[in-house]
Amino acid sequence: MIDELIIGFDRALRTLSGTAVSARPYPAAGQPDSTLDPAERRLAAGLMRVNHTGEVCAQALYQAQSLTGRDAATRGRLAGAAREEEEHLAWTQQRLAELNDRTSLANPLWYAGSFTIGLIAGIGGDRTNLAFVVETERQVEEHLTGHMDRLPPGDKKSRAIVAAMRDDEARHGAMARDAGAGELPLPVRLLMRAAARAMTATAYYL
Repeated sequence: MIDELIIGFDRALRTLSGTAVSARPYPAAGQPDSTLDPAERRLAAGLMRVNHTGEVCAQALYQAQSLTGRDAATRGRLAGAAREEEEHLAWTQQRLAELNDRTSLANPLWYAGSFTIGLIAGIGGDRTNLAFVVETERQVEEHLTGHMDRLPPGDKKSRAIVAAMRDDEARHGAMARDAGAGELPLPVRLLMRAAARAMTATAYYL
């Protein structure tokens, strides 16, 4: 447990300090640089900032859920998904730098809130823990599909990143379902959706 706490603390520092790294190739590598007008650049940066904050939240959620998971196999699955989410964090941060923009100033608050939610999900047992993953990834997949519709058509780099992230999120949700996820009550799902909307609205500008 002490080792897990140390690893978790290290991951939190990497998440909030902007030093996340990716073992996989950057999805936007090889994509042509787009000539975006100022409005398109602001839109792309706002959407990628939202995606970066979503990955900050994912790191906190998966870390807390891994700590409270009761079955070793469940903890392993969550840890594996968290590693891929850290790659998403690195990708979105790199894209924001390419767009000459910044990450959200509210990320520490979102990290703390998401960590608390992850602890609550994990305390409910592994079926609830996995059900939370399924619902989270379902909503994230919808959210990323919406971003694909909104991103400037010429922004090939951002679109490649979002497409790769969406594929991973769908796989994480399928993993949790196959591992025996339960079903979250409707009020919980609606509350999660409301929280996601609040995060999206905040991170786009702040």
